[in-house]
Amino acid sequence: MSRFFATGSDSESEESSSADEITPKATGTTFTKQVLLLSDDEEDTKRVVRSAKDKRFEELTNLIKTIRNAMKIRDMSKCLEEFEQLCRAFVKSKNIVDKEGVPKFYIRLLADLEDYLNQLWEDKEGKKKMNKNNAKALSTLRQKIRKYNRDYETEIANYKENPDQSAEEEEEKDEAESGSSSESDDEGAEEATAKSFLKKEPVPDASKFLKGAVDDESDSDDDEDDEDWGSDAVDSSSESIEGDGTSLAKAFLKKQEDGDRQPERKKEKRKPKQRLERTEEEEAEDLQDEEQGWEKVKGGVPLVKEKPKMFAKGTEINTAVVVKKLNEILQARGKKGTDRAAQIELLHALAAIAAENNLGEGILVKIKFNIIASLYDYNPNLAAFMKADMWKKCLDCIDELLDILFNNNNNIFIGENIAEDSENLAVSDQPFRVRGCILTLVERMDEEFTKIMQNTDPHSQEYVDNLKDEARVCAIIDRLLGYLEAKGSTEEVCRVYLRRIMHTYYKFDYKAHRRSLGLQGGESKSEQDQEESEGEDSAVIMDRLCKFIYAKDRTDRIRTCAILCHIYHHALHSRWYQARDLMLMSHLQDNIQHADPPVQILYNRTMVQLGICAFRQGMIKDAHNALLDIQSSGRAKELLGQGLLMRNMQERNAEQEKIEKRRQVPFHMHINLELLECVYLVSAMLLEIPYMAAHEFDARRRMISKQFHHQLRVGERQPLLGPPESMREHVVAASKAMKMGDWRTCHGFIINEKMNSKVWDLFPEAQRVREMLVRKIQEESLRTYLFTYSSVYDSISMEILSEMFELELPTVHSIISKMIINEELMASLDQPTQTVVMHRTEPTPLQNMALQLAEKLGGLVENNERVFDLKQGVYGGYFNRDQKGGYQQKQGYQREGGGYQQKQGYHRDQKGGYQQKQNYQRGGGYQRGGGYNNQNQSNY
Repeated sequence: MSRFFATGSDSESEESSSADEITPKATGTTFTKQVLLLSDDEEDTKRVVRSAKDKRFEELTNLIKTIRNAMKIRDMSKCLEEFEQLCRAFVKSKNIVDKEGVPKFYIRLLADLEDYLNQLWEDKEGKKKMNKNNAKALSTLRQKIRKYNRDYETEIANYKENPDQSAEEEEEKDEAESGSSSESDDEGAEEATAKSFLKKEPVPDASKFLKGAVDDESDSDDDEDDEDWGSDAVDSSSESIEGDGTSLAKAFLKKQEDGDRQPERKKEKRKPKQRLERTEEEEAEDLQDEEQGWEKVKGGVPLVKEKPKMFAKGTEINTAVVVKKLNEILQARGKKGTDRAAQIELLHALAAIAAENNLGEGILVKIKFNIIASLYDYNPNLAAFMKADMWKKCLDCIDELLDILFNNNNNIFIGENIAEDSENLAVSDQPFRVRGCILTLVERMDEEFTKIMQNTDPHSQEYVDNLKDEARVCAIIDRLLGYLEAKGSTEEVCRVYLRRIMHTYYKFDYKAHRRSLGLQGGESKSEQDQEESEGEDSAVIMDRLCKFIYAKDRTDRIRTCAILCHIYHHALHSRWYQARDLMLMSHLQDNIQHADPPVQILYNRTMVQLGICAFRQGMIKDAHNALLDIQSSGRAKELLGQGLLMRNMQERNAEQEKIEKRRQVPFHMHINLELLECVYLVSAMLLEIPYMAAHEFDARRRMISKQFHHQLRVGERQPLLGPPESMREHVVAASKAMKMGDWRTCHGFIINEKMNSKVWDLFPEAQRVREMLVRKIQEESLRTYLFTYSSVYDSISMEILSEMFELELPTVHSIISKMIINEELMASLDQPTQTVVMHRTEPTPLQNMALQLAEKLGGLVENNERVFDLKQGVYGGYFNRDQKGGYQQKQGYQREGGGYQQKQGYHRDQKGGYQQKQNYQRGGGYQRGGGYNNQNQSNY
């Protein structure tokens, strides 16, 4: 081809000829192609003239194509950027749009983009995997598209009602435009093909309708050809490429015949009839194909890869061949692009082949080990949990593996220390030797069960269904326990014992509890005997397993966990003294801070359960001390592993949050936090209110419970005091009543229908706990009454106190005697008259204020002098001047014989200075810790 082949003006030919003269000649073909391409480009640039409409619409179609590409790769930042450009380009095209109307391809993009964004927004897992920029862009773009689409609601609704019709209209319009442009040069037509490509972007079902877009006159065979993109369309498109200057776009369009097309709706009505007529013929063909080994594939769907054949035809199946095939399958494990589900199916098929050819249990055990490991590897993400079908397969495989091991107990040896070279998998006189650890698989299964429970909504039926699998998990652990007791090492037995303990320690044994209470109403003796024979108590099981670990375990962690679980189980079943003694003897509280977080969570749970047990037994002070550390932190939920508190990102990043979520305790093991807080606050109330009454005027009064005082202050700050609603408000109202010595009102606030349903009915022996609480409230109210009103009485009868607080006379006598012995109450008992005689030794309010003022003034003077000396550069303070003639003053207050005495004297120190000694002493000491003490028992 020469340069004169291209038609053009003289100036163009001159330019090309000058280019010929300058450019050195290469081989003929390359040179002519290069010249031809250059000349064509020049001609196209000058010759193609497009309307404003084409230019604007081409700009829009190019932007839409970019947006769709970004949608495919989930690049939300790119989508947002291109959408903003598209909006600006559409505004520029406003004049054309007003004349022509909003283009269909634009409406289609808006509808598709909105659906796409909504789908992404609902995919919570996908959103979590997005990076920060994409997530932000998704949120912004979603808001923009929703706002933007309000202006086109009618068009979008029409499109969604009939997307195929919109696509067909657009197709006809594009073909008409491409046909008109085919009169121009081939290269010019290439530039205008963006829109025609656009209709190939599939809406979810649009391609299905486009593929069948042919005339109605074709028969059923023609319909099948059209659905499969018949060869006629391809031939015609190839002819159009070779033809005289037709558009390249037509190569990608389906063939349309010149005949008039009937409406799409009629065709759709006719198709079901055609399909019904073909059904019988297709079924017959399918049966025939299946007999011949053929498989029918749906048109338009890519062929699924055929599963690789296990063994070639005629291969002798023996142990070596199966092991080789097993290694081939395992080599692909973990590689990128490996289909994990297909790998599991191949291993199952290999196990079936091995069993079919009777290759022995050794090879079966090895394949089962690898199947279970592949099931665990199905989720590469550590935080992901197994799906229900995989979990069932895993349990079945472990059961099958244990069956094989139990049936061939003396003929199979498994262990991690067996090298692969020394494995014996073939059937022979020697026992099978297989490398693997069944204990590791069961431990992993237990961890997977915990992850499943952690990731299931605890308030759904699915959680209950998953929890039913725990019985099967425990059964597997029991079977493994029996196997390892016979063939395992001591370390392995300790590990499997701990797994069994972890599934037992938190469960209340109602069966044993009923047996301890005796026969219940309506239960016959035979039923009782049958129930007892079902199995041993959980207490006996825990005792046996834990004592074995105490004796045999050499790792601190397993022994620590076993001790904590044992204490928890004792406390749960109200064995307070055994639980307390085991905790004190173990000295776990001394070094628990060095343990790993899961053990610390277990320790916190144990301490909480210990405190609740002490409360049930009436050990109020022990209960308060056990719960103090957990409740005073304000993070009980987090410390017990029952949830995470909201924190700033500076305190905990996303990775740390994931780690902490994996440490959470499943919901069925949770301790009721409201019950825990109520027990703590009631314990604090029973300790704090009498103490506050005894030390009402003590300036140095300490707080037993800060949280309880905080709740009291919150209650005092409320402007309007209505009836209590929450649990905390009930405790605060009860505290105020107890402070006044009104035990009945206090009892009414603590034990009522609302508090019973929220807290007290949750205890196993609820009635006994309520009776204990009433007794404690009566006793502490009596103590508070005596502290508060002792200054009013000269003497008071114990019988009156007994009637007032509904306590037995010996109980009242005991309480008052303890108060007098502990020097909390300045009184004496008159046995003949059964009265309490008050000594009235307590200082009056005025004297209390004077003492407080004197103490505060002394502190103020000392602080001022210390500050003054620091400024002057003299150290030692006012009370310890330097020894060079300075003064020393010692001052104290002492009470003797009920009054105040001042001792004063002067003596001269060795260096000529004077010292003044001044002491105020109060006989017996002004003691607030243990009460008031007056040695001479005299009045002021």
